[in-house]
Amino acid sequence: MKRARWVGLVLILLLALFPTSALALDYLFSLDELQVNVYVNEDSTASIAYTFVFTNAPGASPIDYIDVGMPNSSFSTSGITAQANGTSVPVSRSDYQGAGSGFAIVMGSKAIRPGQTGTVTVYVPDAGSWLRTDSKDSNYASFEFSPTWFGKEFMQGTTNMSITFHLPPGIKPEEPRWHGAPSGFPVEPMTGIDEQGRITYTWSNQQAEGYRQYDFGASFPVQYVPAGTVTQPTFTETTGINPDDLFGFMCCFGVIAIIFGSGVLSTLSAKRRKMQYLPPKIAIEGLGIKRGLTAVEAAVLMEQPLDKVLTMILFGVIKKSAASVVKQDPLEIRATDPLPEGLNDYEKEFLRAFESSPAGRKKALQEMMINMVKSLSTKMKGFSRNETVAYYKDIMERAWGQVEAAQTPEVKSEAFDKYLEWTMLDKDYDGRTRRVFTGPVFVPTWWGHYDPTFRPSTSAPRPSTVSMPSSGSSGGGSFSLPTLPGSAFAASMVQGVQNFSSGVVGNVSDFTSSITNRTNPPPPPSRSSSSGRSGGGCACACACAGCACACAGGGR
Repeated sequence: MKRARWVGLVLILLLALFPTSALALDYLFSLDELQVNVYVNEDSTASIAYTFVFTNAPGASPIDYIDVGMPNSSFSTSGITAQANGTSVPVSRSDYQGAGSGFAIVMGSKAIRPGQTGTVTVYVPDAGSWLRTDSKDSNYASFEFSPTWFGKEFMQGTTNMSITFHLPPGIKPEEPRWHGAPSGFPVEPMTGIDEQGRITYTWSNQQAEGYRQYDFGASFPVQYVPAGTVTQPTFTETTGINPDDLFGFMCCFGVIAIIFGSGVLSTLSAKRRKMQYLPPKIAIEGLGIKRGLTAVEAAVLMEQPLDKVLTMILFGVIKKSAASVVKQDPLEIRATDPLPEGLNDYEKEFLRAFESSPAGRKKALQEMMINMVKSLSTKMKGFSRNETVAYYKDIMERAWGQVEAAQTPEVKSEAFDKYLEWTMLDKDYDGRTRRVFTGPVFVPTWWGHYDPTFRPSTSAPRPSTVSMPSSGSSGGGSFSLPTLPGSAFAASMVQGVQNFSSGVVGNVSDFTSSITNRTNPPPPPSRSSSSGRSGGGCACACACAGCACACAGGGR
């Protein structure tokens, strides 16, 4: 009897000490099968085709994103196609959370549910060029590749893994060479000829581990790819230094790094926690997409930085002729009297906030954001956040597509004006704006209400074939829309966010933290939680040949 009491007491203490880690399952799955085909094309670029077969563990979280690591950042997302059980699903570079470079497959409504098995395929037509001059024979081009792998803590079971290299067309069977195989795989690959007449090398292992990095490589005469497309070996390859030995030397400082790193990680974790202003209940899985959100509400749903969200609201009220910027730095705006009809509640609160003193303005903007988060939480009840976010990211990409596809500055400016708020959802909005607008830009009719220093010119005629949307707030008189250099236009757009950061909200982290404490307060100190994000590392372990290893992704 006493023994039973002691056992019961120990169990109670264990549950008290580990309430979440002991009871809550996060991501847990098996990678039953992985087939990889790597095509080295005659222009020296590579294409990759993956087939994954996942089985999600009962009681685990749905597999809603799949990170696919890439050898480097030179790959193009244009043309990447992915399917889940035969149905097309989108991919996203910005959603990738693995190590190194890569992209995420956004499963959305096709997420693999607990206890279910799903087949996911993805094809990357342009994975960049990885070829290096072979360090043992300068007449040969060489490459190494590691299939993407996943966090060990989220995996169970073994993987039936098969990797096939398709070498460039025209190579004779006796010319190419394979590199040493990783442990568990046959020393010599199975050779063959594919349907295009290419020589193939195939390595297979029915008991592979999906969380482990496996390196495979091959070399072939450099004459089969264009001159100048093969780069020289790296320092470690040329000198013969073993990267593992170099890593071992670095590990001598491991204890110091761990002590220092733990403090840094703790600080970064606390900072990241401050920026998570959405309440947990909004992430509870529902069904279907919540349509009808504004671009600003979609930005909040994505937990975009709040200085960017506020800038989106600013552009919105200016385009609706509800306000004008009086001074850009520090930012001062004047509301139109009377206000136009059709403003959203958050836009009205935004304008009222700028009627306050600088100190009161900051507090009023925080209250506005808190009200918006609460309103969004109500709208999202019963809907899937993941599917909804994927839906609005697709709108964002299509908006940019309209802008980038425009053939003339006039049409490009018209499209950008029309889809401005949606393009701002892009995490790379700053860089993309600078890249897209390199030539002259026809400024929209409301530009003078955003930039008080802007003085339109009446001398340059504007083609009558282009219809630009009007905000209804032009300053009288008849004149053609002027142009700005693309760099000046892009810089002015980006500066809007910077002005909010420096002149209105101050420290963005502190501003957001005050909102997070109300909308997503931290749990009591006695509890612990886990982020549930997948791990994975990236380490190129290349010996005699050029290193082009695919970095780890993670099933999340």
